[in-house]
Amino acid sequence: MKIDPAIIKLHAETIGAVFVKPSTGKPAAAAPAKLESGLIQKIQQKVPIFKDMPLDCLMNTLKLADYVPVKAGEVVFSEGDLGDSFFVLVAGEVVVEKLLQNKVCELARLGMADCFGEMSIVGHELRSATVRAVVDSTCMRLYRESVDQHPDSAAHIYRNIARILASRLKDSSIVLAKLATEKV
Repeated sequence: MKIDPAIIKLHAETIGAVFVKPSTGKPAAAAPAKLESGLIQKIQQKVPIFKDMPLDCLMNTLKLADYVPVKAGEVVFSEGDLGDSFFVLVAGEVVVEKLLQNKVCELARLGMADCFGEMSIVGHELRSATVRAVVDSTCMRLYRESVDQHPDSAAHIYRNIARILASRLKDSSIVLAKLATEKV
């Protein structure tokens, strides 16, 4: 399912963006909506995976995306699933969980503009955790194959994934250091 401009419009209000319809000569209800450059700039600024992406490249990237509505409590993907896409949370909240010694361990809670699932598209691996919606949420899904077919988008996305993963690794190192000092 392709990204529905109405979904973007609905959630654009949370970042204060403006949404316009093109002048196509069609009645307003039938005219396909398009994203104004102001909205694209807000997405570019507020969504880390799209940081520093040129506006035309970002617009083309957004056209590649599908949107996925997820009900509260519903699983977006499970640990061990084959991963061929990553997600950007457009609205709502999700929790990242890992099963350790038969117990569910919450690794993170993510909100609007956060991405998840990116590790599997970089490493071509199985999903390393389960992601579940805490509240009704909307996710933007981008498939590895689609991203890889657009070198300009891919270069920005993979660079930003590296930044995001480096930041998460730094945070994890701090948590591990604290745990190590508590055991001493």
